[in-house]
Amino acid sequence: MKNQFKPLLLAASMLLAFSTSYAQTWALDKSHAKVGFTVTHMMLAEVDGQFKTFEAKITSSKPDFSDAVFEYSADVNSIDTGNERRDGDMKSEKWFDAAKFPTLTFKSKSFQKVADNKFKLTGDLTIHGVTKPVTLDGTMVGPKQMQGRDGKPGPEKVGFKLVGTIKRTDFGVGGSGAMPVSEEVELRATGEFTKQAM
Repeated sequence: MKNQFKPLLLAASMLLAFSTSYAQTWALDKSHAKVGFTVTHMMLAEVDGQFKTFEAKITSSKPDFSDAVFEYSADVNSIDTGNERRDGDMKSEKWFDAAKFPTLTFKSKSFQKVADNKFKLTGDLTIHGVTKPVTLDGTMVGPKQMQGRDGKPGPEKVGFKLVGTIKRTDFGVGGSGAMPVSEEVELRATGEFTKQAM
């Protein structure tokens, strides 16, 4: 009986090795990328912020990115809201507690196309040591074959824009009740990715 399963196991192993070997990595061009958020202060005005230090990559074996995996991480200590005092407060125990939880991460689990260049990206977001599933609305431009300075074909690139809304209290960031900042946080990420050589 065991011998009957050997060909099946061998075929499965070869198929897995074949699919894995053709998984393509797309690296982030940080000079054309931004990750930010918006909250409402005192229910009066919007305040924007961003993380200046972050990493991201995409892995996909299909040209339409239908099996794409998005991975992102940011240094909480790089938060920038345009006000040093406020940035310091955001890093404190009352909010992100950057000393204890210095990194936030996201890893996608599904990429679902909903229109020509529109998709839903679902994955696990970890902030303040808490992991929750989130779904982001995405727009994809490309992939496009770029032209090099010498006129020869350059690298292949693709652009993505992601937006979504989370509740900061779901992740234990800040308290509830009469806080000066809204519970809802709008997330925005844009980035240009370059296909890496195999």
